[in-house]
Amino acid sequence: MTSFENLLAAAYQVLRGKRDQENAGDFFFDLEGNLLRLRSELRSGSYYPGEYRTFWISDPKPRLISAAPFRDRVVHHALVNIIEPVFERRFIEHSYACRTGKGTHRALKQFIHWARSSKYVLKMDIRKFFPCIDHDIMNQRIAATLKDPFVLRLCEIIIEASNTQERVIQYFPGDDLFTPTERRIGLPIGNLTSQFFANIYLDNLDHFIKEKLKITKYLRYVDDFCCCSNDKGFLHEVRRAIVEHLADYRLKLNEGKSRVRQVKEGIEFLGFVVFPGTIRLNQRSIRRQRGRLKRLQWQYGSGEILWDDLAASLMAWNAHASHGNTWRLREDIFQNTVFRVP
Repeated sequence: MTSFENLLAAAYQVLRGKRDQENAGDFFFDLEGNLLRLRSELRSGSYYPGEYRTFWISDPKPRLISAAPFRDRVVHHALVNIIEPVFERRFIEHSYACRTGKGTHRALKQFIHWARSSKYVLKMDIRKFFPCIDHDIMNQRIAATLKDPFVLRLCEIIIEASNTQERVIQYFPGDDLFTPTERRIGLPIGNLTSQFFANIYLDNLDHFIKEKLKITKYLRYVDDFCCCSNDKGFLHEVRRAIVEHLADYRLKLNEGKSRVRQVKEGIEFLGFVVFPGTIRLNQRSIRRQRGRLKRLQWQYGSGEILWDDLAASLMAWNAHASHGNTWRLREDIFQNTVFRVP
């Protein structure tokens, strides 16, 4: 994991999309020296992560985003480069987040196929998932698969160094009054390791649903997961079993968003609303894109971004939106948006 080749590859992985950031330039100005110092710290056991830069976003609900220093992100990528193949052998086929060859559009395509061949969908998400990930349970889940003491200790260091997240008080069987405040919980949204560790944390849930509950039409993207079936009563039983299973990992469902619905009503998933005969972008995604277009208009008009960057952003959204029946929407948006030459 600490080979120069792996650290160098990790540095270039972090650099993607970050070339204009000052901390990236500082690190690459003395790339070899920085990597050798980082390797020395890792091998001697003196490495410890730096402080996070935090900020809030509304997407649409408020979320605390934590940005790690560039050198720490290099460590995150170097670690995942090595442990990912080990866990890939455990992960189920239809877990789609933070995995090579998966992603949102593959998850959406599979969901559409299963939803349209079923009458009902049990769609669930976990209440305050990242702020509620329990550190002790997380370390136990990693140690159940990894045995190398150096790698295990590095995982523990990254988890322990998590900055304070949104405090969520939840009680579970066996807790006393102070248990929720005494346990270390929360992983920072924004870390590659947090996303990968989240898959490890919920891997047992995936196997429980697939192997114990015998759900064939099941998929998960981070903490959004769905079961499709023609039997409404069966899905209600599945939901009760999942609630009990999640309690073992000190997690709870988001009650308002976790219920059985008919496909003909339209099921929201990953920014789209899936109906039997059509697929639409949800209103939140449309509002977000209109807001993004206004920012891009201002940035291009002020010379803050170049045409190539603007065009890449527009084409990326167009490609994303094209996964739904959105031709008229895209035509309306692009015909009524003017970018003035700076």
